[in-house]
Amino acid sequence: MITYERLGLSWLGNATIRVESGETIVYIDPTRDADLHRYDDNEADLVCVSHGHHYDSDAIRAVANESATVALFDGIDVHRLDDGMERPATLPFEIRSVDAESDIAVGDAIVRTTAAYNDPAGPHVRQNGEPYHPEGRGCGFHVTLNGVSVYYPGDTDVLDGHEHLDVDVFCPPIGGVCTMDRHEAADLTEAMGPDLVVPLLYDTFDETEATLEAFAADIESRGLSVALDL
Repeated sequence: MITYERLGLSWLGNATIRVESGETIVYIDPTRDADLHRYDDNEADLVCVSHGHHYDSDAIRAVANESATVALFDGIDVHRLDDGMERPATLPFEIRSVDAESDIAVGDAIVRTTAAYNDPAGPHVRQNGEPYHPEGRGCGFHVTLNGVSVYYPGDTDVLDGHEHLDVDVFCPPIGGVCTMDRHEAADLTEAMGPDLVVPLLYDTFDETEATLEAFAADIESRGLSVALDL
């Protein structure tokens, strides 16, 4: 676990983040291919789901406690979910629908969202020119606990406005292909100026060729702090 002031943060693989502060535990984008059992089962007070690729009803059930709230992006197409996946309406939790400009309070957590998508004119598109993540299909999460903010931008390119966010701990994807790559993430980190950077989504599948050590060295060369949860 990485500690920063009053907050503990763990990257559990893929895009799954666990954040704890005081008695509040938050999971962002839990999926079955993450190390969900590193901590206690059914401990999360809040679960945030950024888009359909990261909606996993089994994973939500594994981490959420009985009184948990699930902040679910409203652009998720439930009709295109994998066979056997439970629909959100059948889950035994409070479901809070969010869009790309939401600002909600869930217990001790303040949750704000941002847009997350690939620019159709940018490099992160399929061979047919279609973005891996079209606009309107996902969001990022800016979560504040006990005055400390963690920002996970989701599966996205660097977008206008990202650099103006007030962020203590920044958790960018650095894999490239279908998200910003390590160079783009490093430039955004420098512009944003967080106190700590915790990269995600590197070496997740064969197409991602991000070098973690190179990203860390790039960040440190810019006078910024990086922490790796390996």
